[in-house]
Amino acid sequence: MSTLTAELIEVARRISEELAPPPVSGALLPTEDPGPDRDGSFCAVQLGDGATGVAYVLLGDTRLRLRAIDPASLVGRDAATLAEGFASEDPGARALGLAAINALSRFLLDRAGHRPDFAANSIGSLQLSPGSRLGMVGFFPPLVKRAREAGAPLTVLELKADLVQESPELTVTLDPSRLAECRDIVCTSTALLNGSLEALLGHCRGCRELVLIGPSAGVVPDPLFARGVTGVGGAWVTDPATFMARVSRGERWGDAARKYSLRNDAAWPGLEALLRRARR
Repeated sequence: MSTLTAELIEVARRISEELAPPPVSGALLPTEDPGPDRDGSFCAVQLGDGATGVAYVLLGDTRLRLRAIDPASLVGRDAATLAEGFASEDPGARALGLAAINALSRFLLDRAGHRPDFAANSIGSLQLSPGSRLGMVGFFPPLVKRAREAGAPLTVLELKADLVQESPELTVTLDPSRLAECRDIVCTSTALLNGSLEALLGHCRGCRELVLIGPSAGVVPDPLFARGVTGVGGAWVTDPATFMARVSRGERWGDAARKYSLRNDAAWPGLEALLRRARR
């Protein structure tokens, strides 16, 4: 188990022990068909107060493993116990564990009265300019367009050898050390699930901005901020019942969830301050 994984599980444990959140009231496991736009590509864990956490499931055989679980068997479970599965070698348990961590994180933010930034795009802080190389772990089409319009060269870390290419404007590589050439880096939150994030962070120490984005990035970000991540962007469920119904049908989330951003700056109070506020 990586130290990052252990720290995220420890955050979940502290939230549970210090605030006694309600148990799991519902769990959403993958649909048989994720839909044409892959809106059903996530599992979800929901607590009794509606706090909802999600995690991506289209990694390896994660969907098959989760579909073997009866969602009713998760109702009434302690979310922190479920969160321990994030350290498992079983990808299904990891996905459920991360969803539980995200649900507890949302519970803490709600209890402490902390609202994230909904106005700023999670990648809006990236000031792309000619010659300013942008790194991407994961493929973000809108960001590719922005980079091209700004004349910013792009380095994409890829897993498929047949996609590798090299040109002044675009580098597609299998080598994570090439991220050290980038001033700004955007990383998919899927790297949390596949266990690659901590190793990747070692190649990003010299960058100006390092942003982790995606619905799976709903964690209390202190362990990430301590490792040089400058911002996270996740999914904030605004209508828990509608969200669960839409995802169960593989539909778009629509107004049942919205994107949010947390920055490693003065606006972020940190875990300890949030726990103090929540205990009042």
